[in-house]
This record gives sequence, structure tokens and C-alpha cells, in this order.
Amino acid sequence: MRFDGKVGIVTGGASGIGEATAIGFARRGGTVIIADHSERGAKAVAKEIADFGGKAIPLKTDVTKEADIQAAVTLARKEFGRLDFIHNNAYAFGKGWVPALVGEFKDEFWDHSINIGLTAVFRGSGSIVNTASISGLFADYKNAAYNAAKAGVINFTRAAAQEYGQFGVRVNCVCPGVIATPPVRQITTQTGHREKFEQKVPLRRMGKPEELANVVLFLASDLSSYVTGAAYVCDGGLTLSSRVEL
Repeated sequence: MRFDGKVGIVTGGASGIGEATAIGFARRGGTVIIADHSERGAKAVAKEIADFGGKAIPLKTDVTKEADIQAAVTLARKEFGRLDFIHNNAYAFGKGWVPALVGEFKDEFWDHSINIGLTAVFRGSGSIVNTASISGLFADYKNAAYNAAKAGVINFTRAAAQEYGQFGVRVNCVCPGVIATPPVRQITTQTGHREKFEQKVPLRRMGKPEELANVVLFLASDLSSYVTGAAYVCDGGLTLSSRVEL
């Protein structure tokens, strides 16, 4: 699986799944624009890529702003004359977010979830891979806005794949379970729930960002040239059970 001569944009590329995708794309010959709200983080990943001989450009980006997304696309086409791959991955819970019932959910957190999780996905060209979640396939307790946003990403992916397939554009999404990204590690450590959670996963561990990134890169590559509109689950088997115990 190679990306020689190809150019990609990874939003949320400064850490976690996005970082792993950007590094994986670059290691396989691609040039990547690391679009992230953290300019410092994007520069650090770009330096790591440059250190092993890869090509990357960091770009401070707010994915809720049309102008910022357009700037990333313009940069790719201006600097390299093409754009082959977009990984719409950026997502972060709003500052001060806490789990809440639907009727108790604060408006600003709902708006933030929709803007970051869904609206920012209305972009792209070439092979597009959106990061959804198993939370878009099933409901989480006290997390309705995130559920709604990720369910929207999944069905938006299908709609876009249907409409743009005629132009040779493939659109797919990945549905990760709990991946050991920095925020997830922090939350599970603070609550002391990591071991309890891992016992619910058939593989008995959280996923690694690189494992999810490998699925993203497959969908970005020519190996998946006849795959579009798909929602790939990568959750260690967490959603295999009906939760009914006899």
C-alpha cells in the first residue's frame, strides 16, 4: 500500500487517530497537510515526519470555519497541484463538557458537537474518509449530541458516496470503538474505569490509534478502489454482543 505522489489533508492530525493517519500516509510516500487547531501539535507531527524523510506541512485550522477548510484545500493545490485524500477526523468535546441526559444537555455543547462532528465533514475531494464512531450506530447513556453527530456522519457519508460516485469520488467512514488516544487515556485513568471497560471488549484491550489509522489508509488507497459508502467498524468486538444475558 503506497501513496507515492499523492497529497492528503488530515484534520485533527496533531494527535491520536489523526496523527497516526498522517504519519502512516507519509511513511508510505504521501505528502500530508496536518490541519489542527493546535499549531504547536501540528508542527511537532510535521517535524516527526520530516525526521524520517517524509513530507508534511502543518496548518492551524478550525474545522468549523469554512475559510480554514478552504485554506487547507487551496494550500494543497497551490503547493502540490493536486489533492487525493481527505481524512475528516477532527473532533473534541467542548470545554467543560460533562455527560448529561437529553433534556439537561446545554445548548452550547450540542452546537459544538454538531459543528465539529458533522458540519465539518461537508468538505472534500478525491478519496474521503470520515471518522464516525460506534456511537453513531448505537446509543450511549448521557451523550446524545455526540450520538446524533456521529450518526449524521455515517448517513452523510452514504449520501455523499451515492451522489459523487459518478465523478469517481469515493466516500467512506470508520467507526472506532474506544481508541487509546490522549483524551481517552486521560478520562479512563481519572475515572479508574479502564480495566473494567477493557473486560467488556472481546480483545480485552483498547485499540491503538495506529490500528484505526490502518483502516483509514486502506480506504484511502487503491486497494479499496471499489469500496464506497461503507462504515467500517474497528472496535475490538465491543459491539458484537446484544447485551442480553441469559
